[in-house]
Amino acid sequence: MRLVYKSVLTFTAALLILTSCSSKNNDKNKGTSPANSKPLDTTALLAYNPKNADRKIDEVMKELHRTRGFNGNVLVAKKGKIIYENAIGWADYLHRDSLKLSSQFELASVTKTMTSTAILMLMERGKLTLDDNVKKFFPDFPYDGITIRLLLTHRSGMMNYVYFVDDLYRSQHLNQRKGLTNAEAMKLIADYKPRPFNVPNKRFLYNNSNFMVLGAIIEKVSGMSYAQFMKDNVFMPASMTHTHVYSKAVYDKIPVDVVGHDRGQWRYSVVQNFLDGPVGDKGIYSTVADLFLFDRALRAGRLLKQSTLDSAYVPRNPMVHGHFSYGYGWRTFTAPGQQVIYHTGWWHGFRHIYLRDMKNDITIVLLTNLANGSLLKLDDLFKAAGMPIVRKSAYNGNGDTSDD
Repeated sequence: MRLVYKSVLTFTAALLILTSCSSKNNDKNKGTSPANSKPLDTTALLAYNPKNADRKIDEVMKELHRTRGFNGNVLVAKKGKIIYENAIGWADYLHRDSLKLSSQFELASVTKTMTSTAILMLMERGKLTLDDNVKKFFPDFPYDGITIRLLLTHRSGMMNYVYFVDDLYRSQHLNQRKGLTNAEAMKLIADYKPRPFNVPNKRFLYNNSNFMVLGAIIEKVSGMSYAQFMKDNVFMPASMTHTHVYSKAVYDKIPVDVVGHDRGQWRYSVVQNFLDGPVGDKGIYSTVADLFLFDRALRAGRLLKQSTLDSAYVPRNPMVHGHFSYGYGWRTFTAPGQQVIYHTGWWHGFRHIYLRDMKNDITIVLLTNLANGSLLKLDDLFKAAGMPIVRKSAYNGNGDTSDD
């Protein structure tokens, strides 16, 4: 009887150990809040009555639509409360489909803000350091001296893989409908060794290669697809239920209704191709509301520690016009007593700007699918919202308002 009892105890203990190990392995890449595990109250955060829309902002947006052809979705929030939200224009002009507030846009380079968040998560978990060389993860990477930190700050000196791959596909008549994966893009770079633009860390040179490589590193380190890692560790913890990664390497047709229109004209609708395969530099699709939730999750400490966020927002490059720089995956605007963290996006007929006023707690999200320059005329919106004018010619080097 004792032997049976001891056997049962031994089996039970072994089962508990196996279960514990299995649970740890399954959860090792899943995000838990570093500082705050309390779920976001999305019902309260997303509550909005159009009857209470900020009148000044509404007038500005209607004027921007009338005079500048703004076509897209907009959200403005102050201190965690939405004060204006609207869907203006067409989702797909050819079929005369109107935009809805739930419309998902290809975020283009706004994706980089989330890729950097994922990289910094992996750093916090001890899976990598910012000074790790790319060759640590991809030994056949053809360039020396490129670290994760240089990729995050666009100081790697790499060529732009978009142009390199595009030229290669066209010259070799490769299938342009099937999307390229990040791993395949890394293999092409290793095989063909395209000439870099510069030596590492010489100067800031914004290009998509940096964040495509970061996307590949996320996959290599986590053992998961970029899409799955982002869903488990960024989107779900931030309650971003309408945000997804869509790659042409996975989807024959991207399952969203919003079509990008290029050259400022409706007749130039853009069809996704092989360049919509790599992700990390782009490839995330989302809504204005989910980007607001991303802002709140970051502010609440649900995704990264405050010290990590602070380091991400530090300008890491020489200032442009005395105010503009780039941190870890975020563009930065600084003025006396002011700090705006933001990112723009431009890809295949989509143009966006996503701004987070850190001092005044103001969030502005503008997602558009008609690349017509309307987002270059936002001074009145900034003034109506009560945040600094984020435009390079609006300030001189001393921080004073420019006359032009």
